[in-house]
Amino acid sequence: MKKLILAIALFTSIGASAQTEKVTYKPLMQQFVPTDLSTYRPVLKSTLDRSYKIDPTVGYTIQETKPGSKIYVLTDGVWQSAAIVTTTGVVLLDAPESYGMNIEKMVKQVTDKPITTLIYTHSHNDHISGSRYLKNIKNLEIIAAKPVASYLKEKNDQKRLVPTNSFSGKLTLKKGDKTIELQELALFHSNESDVAVYLPKEKFLMVVDLLTPGYVPFKNLDLSNNMHGYLKAFDKVLAYDFDVFLAGHLTALGNKEDVVVAKAYATDLYSIVKKLYQNTDMMKVMGEAAGTIGWENKFLLFNVYLDKIIKEGTDEVVAKWGDKLGGVDVWAPSHVSTMLNYVKWDD
Repeated sequence: MKKLILAIALFTSIGASAQTEKVTYKPLMQQFVPTDLSTYRPVLKSTLDRSYKIDPTVGYTIQETKPGSKIYVLTDGVWQSAAIVTTTGVVLLDAPESYGMNIEKMVKQVTDKPITTLIYTHSHNDHISGSRYLKNIKNLEIIAAKPVASYLKEKNDQKRLVPTNSFSGKLTLKKGDKTIELQELALFHSNESDVAVYLPKEKFLMVVDLLTPGYVPFKNLDLSNNMHGYLKAFDKVLAYDFDVFLAGHLTALGNKEDVVVAKAYATDLYSIVKKLYQNTDMMKVMGEAAGTIGWENKFLLFNVYLDKIIKEGTDEVVAKWGDKLGGVDVWAPSHVSTMLNYVKWDD
């Protein structure tokens, strides 16, 4: 940013005295061009082949993650949660808003045991606002990390039930015949806490909003607020011994290889953006734009510089990953932009 400040100081006087051509701008709405949906790549066949088949007349499904595990994924093809059937009752992992009203019905398809516990992986509405449909379950235990519990108590928004118990760091639960380990990860996604849920005997791991099996992450690297923590989170996840990975979103269960691939994507994204940032001459790019509009609009000139890196980074990411993961061309611009924010201001 120091270079930008110096540039502004240097060129303010030049811009004030220089005679620049008057530019007439059209109103923004006249410049809007609808998205050409035909330019986007179709979802990869390899991604579609592994996707859950959901009856559109029902809109959701519940399926055992692997035979005999008694751990079930609940999904509508966009969100995912889990139900762990123990000898003493059912433990839910998250309660998404999109199918929250159907969670009890879904669980009854696989067991007649009562729901006794709900664990929150983090605080975001889309993953736990379905909890309001469980408010009539007597003595329901709701567990979350302390920062999440405090936040939800403060919000008191009626959609996300306030936790009855909380923990810091790690917590091991014995629920009937199941051992469930909870651990706060390095903060990467939410503002309060991100929790990994692990069943060691079953080799099952749930970490939400870090990656999406078969796809790149959602916009802005799944809206992650801490890119330093995001990049570190992959190694923390890979340190677990697991063969089933529940990511919280979209069309399939994951495995260890999905985490390896997602780490490679994030690492490559970082390298591409850092290289472009280091090799792009900010003053040259801004100077070329100033030749048309002058030096008065500093925000616009700086945005031209950022847009150049984002465009070139997007092209490189799509070229390298477009045939490996779904949705690359959809979210790569936001991924590059998010990573550029980190590289330029925080790395």
